[in-house]
Amino acid sequence: MMQDGLDNSSIPVLVVDDEPDLLDVMRFVLESEGFGVETARNGKEALERLGAGWSPGLVLLDLMMPVMNGWTFLDEVSKNPVLKGIPVVVLTASRAEGVPGAAVVLHKPVDLGLLIQTVERLARGAI
Repeated sequence: MMQDGLDNSSIPVLVVDDEPDLLDVMRFVLESEGFGVETARNGKEALERLGAGWSPGLVLLDLMMPVMNGWTFLDEVSKNPVLKGIPVVVLTASRAEGVPGAAVVLHKPVDLGLLIQTVERLARGAI
């Protein structure tokens, strides 16, 4: 979308979900909007990427995953002063509304227009 003449390519996004098809779709949609995309299959993998010093502009997070779910990931992030400044958008099939540590909760199936608008708004605010 590149609203306001801003280029999304400088904004990395981390997508955390255990569904390979959803990861592929999210990567395709976000990359076609110009975002850099990294993926993780669970919260533990996501924390390892973040712990290696890489810092995305935004995390898209599923709540229900094996190994480490989204709730535990959010709890771990809240304990780290560096990580808790990264906006997290929760993508969930549950009816959860308020999720502590999440900037926004979007329900699956996600409206792609709303997803892109949310990612652009939050990720740009993080830079």
